[in-house]
Amino acid sequence: MSPSHRGSQPFDLGDAAAPELDDDGRAARTGNLWTCMAHIITGVIGAGVLALSWSVAQLGWVAGPVAVLCFAGVTYVSAVLLSHCYRSPVAASGSEESSSSGKTRRNYTYMDAVLALLGRKHTYVCGTLQYLYLYGIGVAYTITTATCLGAIKKSNCYHGHGRGASRCGSDADEQHLFMLLFGAAQVVLSFIPNFHSMAWLSAVAAAMSFTYATIGLGLGLAKTVGDGAIRGGVAGVPMATTAQKVWRVAQAVGDIAFAYPYTIVLLEIQDTLRSSPPEGETMRKGNVVAVLATAFFYLCVGCFGYAAFGNAAPGNLLTGFGFYEPYWLVDFANACIVLHILGGYQFFSQQIFTVADRWLAARFPESAFVNRTYAVRIVPGLPRYGLNLQRLCFRTAYVASTTGLAVVFPYFNEVLGLLGALIFWPLVIYLPVEMYCVQRRVRPWTPTWVVLKAFSVVCFAVGTFAFIGCVVGVVRKRLG
Repeated sequence: MSPSHRGSQPFDLGDAAAPELDDDGRAARTGNLWTCMAHIITGVIGAGVLALSWSVAQLGWVAGPVAVLCFAGVTYVSAVLLSHCYRSPVAASGSEESSSSGKTRRNYTYMDAVLALLGRKHTYVCGTLQYLYLYGIGVAYTITTATCLGAIKKSNCYHGHGRGASRCGSDADEQHLFMLLFGAAQVVLSFIPNFHSMAWLSAVAAAMSFTYATIGLGLGLAKTVGDGAIRGGVAGVPMATTAQKVWRVAQAVGDIAFAYPYTIVLLEIQDTLRSSPPEGETMRKGNVVAVLATAFFYLCVGCFGYAAFGNAAPGNLLTGFGFYEPYWLVDFANACIVLHILGGYQFFSQQIFTVADRWLAARFPESAFVNRTYAVRIVPGLPRYGLNLQRLCFRTAYVASTTGLAVVFPYFNEVLGLLGALIFWPLVIYLPVEMYCVQRRVRPWTPTWVVLKAFSVVCFAVGTFAFIGCVVGVVRKRLG
């Protein structure tokens, strides 16, 4: 093992207890199909599921379900294209060979793949959008958590004092307090050393996401059956003017776009998988199961929520107080959302933390502030924790900034839609298509090339429409 490989290991245990290494000199990956699916579900099922009933309501009974299914298909295609780009170049036979042959190399991140296959200019654009999106996720999740905590408090108050009791109101100061509490929790969680240490967190978050999605589905179904009627209409929620309807539809499309894509962290997930069977094979199996499960939940939650509330479907299914009883179940569902988002925030933010750590270490190789680790015993009786001052400062400032922006722009549906529309075409469609064409040497004007380019053009039109509508929504909300 070369000195550079030794230096990349977090702990030096000596030759007698040297850790098992993969073919690239890094610690052996241990991920399998189950951890792959847990990571994917953690990345996909999140705050976006809560807005689906509202989104279906804006689109109506025909366009709403069709949009949910179409975005599921788009996500799957994008994920399959990108999963072929983990090892590059691919052998002439088209099969993925092990890197021990010297003919392939690993692309550890989305940007590594872009750089290897498309060049540096594309990498700059990709990096800017990717990290802007990941940062925005932190803002959106902070807003969602505050909303859920406020809903738990209000639900208990309504149960004790009656629906609509004046003392059960929630003001901005209370929401800000909940955001600060969430930020404090994220500061602590931000010191998880690296992405490979998060399998347990992803498993817990995935379980929570299924739990609250199932509760939302069950409550919507129960209310629909109990009322004995299916509400809603083909055209969706009516608006005063055609322009308002168009922008509202655009916001709904943006919310659905936000709910699905996980391709910007797909290669990081694939990099946690063991090499046998091949990572690409495991990843594609995980994609099938995870996207099917997600599409089923999304379709059921969105449609049953719309059937239950019709045009009055709340922006957030479990916090809009369409459901009051059983209050303990509503509380439990919101608690599951909070637990899921605690893990989901880290799932996305760790990507930024890793890049920041590497860049600062390369930029200031002699700085003790950046590179020195101090062994600190935080809890008596437990092993010492390796505290790095740069990580302490950067990660604390990062969490503080996402919390601050959430306080300034606490608009759930609009923020989610804006984030989804921002990255939908460039990161979810355009770059995976271009990388796949380079990786597989797809020649221009062949049937495969024409289909992929047409797919990209259609998605560009949809993404642009959604982005413009979401910007209009945020501006209108902010200006009152």
